[in-house]
Amino acid sequence: MKVRVKFFATLHDMTGRRELNLEAREGLTVSELYRDLCARFPRLADYSSILMYSVNAEYVPADYPLGDGDEVAFIPPVSGGAHAH
Repeated sequence: MKVRVKFFATLHDMTGRRELNLEAREGLTVSELYRDLCARFPRLADYSSILMYSVNAEYVPADYPLGDGDEVAFIPPVSGGAHAH
């Protein structure tokens, strides 16, 4: 099956990509896909316990099974700027 992966913020910096189109095996979960990507981009492993996952623009749990044509986004925590007083 085909999935499209989107990388945001720091993950984009680590991979040098905003998007990646991949062939994935049927029944793969979001967290398994991330683990597979960590083998390709080892620096991603630093974020594996603090990510939010999104499939087709909806937040999902780590064990969410992927389907053909899904768009997966890995979203690291983001900090905001300071307010001027």
